Amino acid sequence: MQFTYLLGDDDAVSPVIGVILMVAITVILAAVIGTFVLGLGDQVSNTSPQASFTFDFDGSNHNADAFSESPNSGASNPDQGLLTITHDGGDGIEAGQIGVSGGLTDRDLAADSGDFNSGDTVSAGTSFDYAVASDDTVRVTWASSNGGDTSTLGKWTGPDA
Repeated sequence: MQFTYLLGDDDAVSPVIGVILMVAITVILAAVIGTFVLGLGDQVSNTSPQASFTFDFDGSNHNADAFSESPNSGASNPDQGLLTITHDGGDGIEAGQIGVSGGLTDRDLAADSGDFNSGDTVSAGTSFDYAVASDDTVRVTWASSNGGDTSTLGKWTGPDA
């Protein structure tokens, strides 16, 4: 046997590596094209924001004028109070994409609060008031601009719920 011939013979290495590279490139291209054809690329950009909210309930404030137009608006109701919702941290969110449900009425933050316009950004430190009863459950929700995706960003349960 000629050992120098076996060690120096590398004719089959180049075609095998070439075939493996061609298959890998084809698979990668098919995966990228497939995600955009099937619309999976659009879902990646509409992920919900990562934000945290805190809730501070003031049961001594019985004025329902804050971010609410309830039948009891302005009337003294012992079960009713004021919930201050504060964006503590995370992503800034456009006010038009934030909704508050539960409480005395369901509201869109930009359209109904009077404190924000549709293009305003709610970021860390921003707070708003919401009239609630002590037995309510309130959720701060996000809706994507195209209306397809929604997510709950924060939840508060009243002390009497």
